[in-house]
Amino acid sequence: MANHELLARRLSAGYDDAQVLHDVDVEIPSGKITAVVGANACGKSTFLRALARLIAPRHGEVLLDGIAIQKIPSRSLARQMGLLPQTPLAPEGITVLDLVSRGRYPHQGLFSRWTSADDRGVARALAATRLEALVERPVDTLSGGQRQRVWIAMALAQETDILLLDEPTTYLDIHHQVEVLDLLVDLNRDRGITVVMVLHDLNLAARYADHLLAMAAGRVFSSGAPEQVLTEEMVRQVFDLESRIITDPTSGRPFMLPISRHRMLDTDHVKKNRTETT
Repeated sequence: MANHELLARRLSAGYDDAQVLHDVDVEIPSGKITAVVGANACGKSTFLRALARLIAPRHGEVLLDGIAIQKIPSRSLARQMGLLPQTPLAPEGITVLDLVSRGRYPHQGLFSRWTSADDRGVARALAATRLEALVERPVDTLSGGQRQRVWIAMALAQETDILLLDEPTTYLDIHHQVEVLDLLVDLNRDRGITVVMVLHDLNLAARYADHLLAMAAGRVFSSGAPEQVLTEEMVRQVFDLESRIITDPTSGRPFMLPISRHRMLDTDHVKKNRTETT
């Protein structure tokens, strides 16, 4: 995989009359996993959509290898950057093989036919996501975790160097969340793919990402290694939540423990009762 420079420079973007992003300056570490975190409606998905050229900047720009992505031909951009949106929809009855094969679209010219290179690209994507045994199954008969793997396989079939994923673990139970995130780590380590993903779970983000980007109110609050970003102050300012940060004993990464107001009151009540009884 080639190394690419992907960055946002003074990026502002939004929808209709609402501006969501405000002067965002971000450089995505090449060949690493970046997790974008923040409270609801802080601009995480809008930022990812701007990186993928699904929305145009109002001000500033997104640059890929020094070129504004608005100037890169669509097919050329799709050969370099794959996207898994938040709630992808598959045509009714489509099989795993047919859906994954659609990832080869950027490599098809106007008059070109399916080639052995396309076969190899699809086969590699299916093998990486462990879907070979499911190729004839309709996608809508699969479990949530299996469907996510199919969508990731379709993005992999594009054979891009950059993969953008908007909440890839949404609606999945913890087993399938870990399964999908383990897969992304394998792809990053084995192929050097640059991964940028929006995640809600701070602890999963800190465990799996090399780089965290915390957003608040459409701006970058902090960015850097998980140990630098996942702090009690960040959780307080970005999520309006009191917490304690400890070290995850299995990964060595920071782990956030939320402090419930009711639990604190219960604890005080217990302490008071113990004092009165003594």
